[in-house]
Amino acid sequence: MTQGDINILAIETSCDETAAAVVRNGREIRSNIISSQIELHKLYGGVVPEIASRKHIEKINQVIEEALKEADITLEEIDAIGVTYGPGLVGALLVGVAQAKAMSFAAKKPLIGVHHIEGHVSANYIEHKELEPPFLCLIVSGGHTHLVLVKEYGEYQIIGRTRDDAAGEAFDKVARAIGLGYPGGPKIDKLSKEGNSKAIEFPRAHIEGSPYDFSFSGLKSAVLNYINSMEMKGGDINRADVAASFQEAVVDVLVTRTIMAAKDFNMKKVAIAGGVAANSSLREAMARACSENGFEYYYPSLVYCTDNAAMIGVAAYYEYIEGKRSGLDLNAVPNLKIGER
Repeated sequence: MTQGDINILAIETSCDETAAAVVRNGREIRSNIISSQIELHKLYGGVVPEIASRKHIEKINQVIEEALKEADITLEEIDAIGVTYGPGLVGALLVGVAQAKAMSFAAKKPLIGVHHIEGHVSANYIEHKELEPPFLCLIVSGGHTHLVLVKEYGEYQIIGRTRDDAAGEAFDKVARAIGLGYPGGPKIDKLSKEGNSKAIEFPRAHIEGSPYDFSFSGLKSAVLNYINSMEMKGGDINRADVAASFQEAVVDVLVTRTIMAAKDFNMKKVAIAGGVAANSSLREAMARACSENGFEYYYPSLVYCTDNAAMIGVAAYYEYIEGKRSGLDLNAVPNLKIGER
């Protein structure tokens, strides 16, 4: 560790991953520890907020200790503590925020509240050292589908958002309908590889007057209606074809809106982020579209697509060097909008 290095301890508990990381100088991941609860929530077909909160309480100290140990650093050597304070499940967020505030107070370290979605955008900086704003970022996860202009570090303009279901939410609901269970995204991605994406024509929603916005509830309803009508007729349902055709419709809309926005706003760089950014079909289709249109394309490794603390540490670093700090009155804000403070 050289003089002048800035080390951030980051904590993330917005949903069902208890995570802690140490990030040096905003781009170097010293440790990234994630304790996932997926196996636990599988039993219920989705995340149960009360169970998630309890599990965070059980795991958080252990995860933080492991992050510090793996980074070979003490709390005294940490420059600041970053924590996700929204959006997310309120009970889950409160565990991380309370922990960070207690550590900040006890160790006399600055506290930095981080927006979870800004963390997802910042995941792209980890492996793409050359990436700097401005660029366009498509954020796709279980709770969010946003098209965001990243104007500067910490400066964002939302130009498109979902009007109803987020893309990841639609994946989970369709996966449940065809009997795949939770989590839906990875299971549909896997099954789609065995199906024909042109087998069923599902709708692509266009919102009049809002060309960059998304809507997935009609698509989800179309899939459910298709399944119901086939069952009523006693027809065979090819689950792989349903999965592939549904995924194709989602990916098509995500990619075409993103490319259109990049052209309209004269952006040369396009990035994707969030849990659905792990989808192999989306990654490949976006790579093709960016290549055809001459855009530079950035995406995080799979481990940085899903919730993790490394991305929170990166976002916290840029807040820290801008001089932004949070008080000990920092609270969880479950519906926090991007760009809000």
